[in-house]
Amino acid sequence: MPTPPTHRPPRTRQVRVLATLGPASNTAAQIRALYEAGADAFRVNMSHGDDQSKIDLIATVRSLESVLGRPMTILADLQGPKLRVGLFADGRVELQAGQRFRLDSDATPGNASRVQLPHPEILAVLRPGHRLLLDDGKLVLRVLKALDGAVETEVTVPGVLSNNKGLNVPDVVVPLPALTPKDRRDLSLALEAGVDWVALSFVQRADDVAEAKKLIGGKALLMAKIEKPAALDDIDAIIEQADAIMVARGDLGVELPPERVPGAQKLLVTKARLAGKPVVVATQMLESMIVSPSPTRAEVSDVANAIYDGVDAVMLSAESAAGKWPVEAVAMMDAIAREVERDDAYSEQMSFVQPLPEPTTADAICEAARSIQKTVGARAVVCFTTSGSTARRVGRERIPAKLLVMTSKLSTARRMGLSWGVHAVHTQDIGSFEEMVAKSKRMALRHHIASAGDRLVVMAGVPFGVPGSTNVLHVVRLVGDELERYRKAQA
Repeated sequence: MPTPPTHRPPRTRQVRVLATLGPASNTAAQIRALYEAGADAFRVNMSHGDDQSKIDLIATVRSLESVLGRPMTILADLQGPKLRVGLFADGRVELQAGQRFRLDSDATPGNASRVQLPHPEILAVLRPGHRLLLDDGKLVLRVLKALDGAVETEVTVPGVLSNNKGLNVPDVVVPLPALTPKDRRDLSLALEAGVDWVALSFVQRADDVAEAKKLIGGKALLMAKIEKPAALDDIDAIIEQADAIMVARGDLGVELPPERVPGAQKLLVTKARLAGKPVVVATQMLESMIVSPSPTRAEVSDVANAIYDGVDAVMLSAESAAGKWPVEAVAMMDAIAREVERDDAYSEQMSFVQPLPEPTTADAICEAARSIQKTVGARAVVCFTTSGSTARRVGRERIPAKLLVMTSKLSTARRMGLSWGVHAVHTQDIGSFEEMVAKSKRMALRHHIASAGDRLVVMAGVPFGVPGSTNVLHVVRLVGDELERYRKAQA
């Protein structure tokens, strides 16, 4: 196999693609093929597989860093609390519209009139009028009467209910912690394996995020998955606590009326952008490509609309994890994103949401960088950062140029894979203004971001290498002899 180039050119698009790994994509060759097709970050679903398989999968992604010459971004997605009904004596029952059906704490196998709900804390908070959605909303029950350790319900949407089917309770804040004992074990395993992001499932309130961040202890960034209606009621506090959010439309689409999901998605994307936090849209984006080599027109429009909304990343789930066409699904995401970003309406749409800068030097410089880039037509904005916070501030400006982020911390470079427009480089820190200018030019050439005649807007902090000290903004121009010197040095 030929040796890949040491420094690969950046993606020709700004939106990131997050691909889930699984049986269809768990070898080094398969993961590399996903990367080559356009995947910028990889999701490991902690719900599936044993501990060793997850450790091996994370290690396989890490092993590709030296091969591809790029820092790789890994997100571990925690399962969260799963509510399920118990077992039936015959494995399944058929519920009729209007019939009475009881959920209780009795472990005896169920029948056509009752079944166990092995979650006493849920039974304790249900009240008349609350809805219970079973099997991803295929069946709906309405609570008629709350009893001691049981509820009597009426079947409003009939169907077949079988063993261990999932349960959603949209009308009440579920009195369960966002982190189950399994999640705590999986979190420890993921952090030990060195993941960059942790996704917290079924977030309902900001306290859920705060608890998880305390356990993570800065070893990774935290992404709050918004898939419960209760989270929408506390969304501003959740976004403030989290490092990013994911619009997880699977359970959100079950618990919310379907017609409300597009509006909720737009609201969440806008709020995240205004807060300067990355936002990912996920679930059933190219669902038909699990079995088909091409998507439906509706799916293409869905992906395109999310990108027009201004998301940082779009995610593939089963399409890349277990589908028949994982590489093709990633390539399709890449193609849709590139086509949208070529549309003049896209840049116009990005200007509709402009976050107000906080009264800090760093925010003032980031806002100025956007104005200067537009005025002088700079090819790229170069950002020196330690923690990555300055890069995220610049990213929320949606500057229509590549963002070259240089950092001396490998962990920071890895975490940038879900941020809009970022091409992160792990490199040695700088120690002087002259070195800042020289390295900006050299790295822009080395990573094929700029060429002779192009301008760069450079941001850094003095004293150099001190987190949170961004206070320098400088415009440089690459001239022909610099390009020639660089080519000779490479030769």
